[in-house]
Amino acid sequence: MRKLAVIFIIFFMTAIPAVASKIPADLQNFILKSLPNTDFRFDGMIILPDNTIYLPLFPAKPEQTDNIQVNKTFPSGKTLAQKPEIVIFNNNYVILKVIDDRNGKKTIFVPTPIPDEIRNGLLPQDMLVPRGLTIPESIKGIIGNLNIETSKNQGLRVEVPKSLYDKNNTVTPAPQLKNKTFYVATGYSKNIQVINTDSKTPAYALSQDYTPNNMIAYDNKFLLVTSFGSKTLNVISLADEEIIKQIYLTTTPDEILIDSSKKIAYVSSPENSSIYVVNLETMTLSKQIKINGMCERLMLTNDGSKLFYCDKKNNEIWAVELDNNYLLKDIGKFPNVSKIEFNNNKIYITSRTKNHLAIIDYETNGLIAEIEITPKPVDMISFENNLYILGALENSLQIIDTKTDEITDSIYLNTNGFSTNIDPIDGTSLAIISDSRTTIYCVLDMKTKKIIKANAIEVPIRSIVITDRVKKINK
Repeated sequence: MRKLAVIFIIFFMTAIPAVASKIPADLQNFILKSLPNTDFRFDGMIILPDNTIYLPLFPAKPEQTDNIQVNKTFPSGKTLAQKPEIVIFNNNYVILKVIDDRNGKKTIFVPTPIPDEIRNGLLPQDMLVPRGLTIPESIKGIIGNLNIETSKNQGLRVEVPKSLYDKNNTVTPAPQLKNKTFYVATGYSKNIQVINTDSKTPAYALSQDYTPNNMIAYDNKFLLVTSFGSKTLNVISLADEEIIKQIYLTTTPDEILIDSSKKIAYVSSPENSSIYVVNLETMTLSKQIKINGMCERLMLTNDGSKLFYCDKKNNEIWAVELDNNYLLKDIGKFPNVSKIEFNNNKIYITSRTKNHLAIIDYETNGLIAEIEITPKPVDMISFENNLYILGALENSLQIIDTKTDEITDSIYLNTNGFSTNIDPIDGTSLAIISDSRTTIYCVLDMKTKKIIKANAIEVPIRSIVITDRVKKINK
């Protein structure tokens, strides 16, 4: 067994001032009793399940109370569950409902006379409010330094070139993909293509300043994006179609992994020999984990206890024991690593050039087996007690039972292409297999071990993210 090395953990906060205001937990809990499933977004906006929006006003002097109550509503006598235009609580906090005026423009209601709780309140200063919101002159003081975009600003949304449109544009998606959306980075364009699953072509695109490198969705509300040549991790609100937060690093971020249960993301920076930890509740950096080498091929175990990576300088594989004071464990060197997976306490490592799968016992670090697999293995995914290995040369999938470590099935994709990625669809047994040569993607059901659908798509897929269709705030 190789040496175990303890690594340093550098705690720091992002260089951006912490201007985000958090609604107190007791007030959140009180609101949730009357309005279940309300989303208290990290920037301060309050979004109800039906997309009703409330803006919080933070008091200059909060009133301390052990028993949160509604002090006053407008219209008077309304309950919180009836969603009044204004709610003033007994701790001096206020929530203001975004409403449409007679011209269809977004605004908020102002009562006469104006209560002191409103006149002296302040909106969160980094909140992304609906575009074109009009704050009445009589309460302009609540804005502070908050920037409100005009309704003419379309955010990130841009039209796709007409040449991409196809008269025969519709496809029939797999039933499980109905009402979902693809966000696709093509590799040749800076823009992220937005494609409904019943269509071959993008409905529109989200403009970016740099070409996207890695993308991942969080909570079906946000898209986290790293880009080539950019030192920021961009957080896009899918409901607003705006960059809601930019997290600045000292070096260029690369790959992103998310642990949804812990509400954190891991973001690699190979040139800085670091893996950064992002708090997804506040969208801020919370830790910098210093590691050995230049990390790539990141892989997070299902239980979130271990993170694996390959050092691109020397092909050394390392494990970071996240629940063990970030202990580093040297797994060994493997040639031209294309993917790392972990299943049944075993590490699975594919070599793209040697067409081999190495199987390592995690506890002993001993080699269990090395087996020949499908040529040019480019990607691999673990589901239950099976591994799905994607081979580009023969355009095939091999399935390995991780209990016996034997190849049990082979699936040929019959797309005459060069498959590149397998991307799981959260909350399902499905995965999307994308292709760099043909404009076709396949839908794999990992439960039945079958390709259940193959659909045309009129853009190349370098990276794809699948989410439920998100209702837009600015419509």
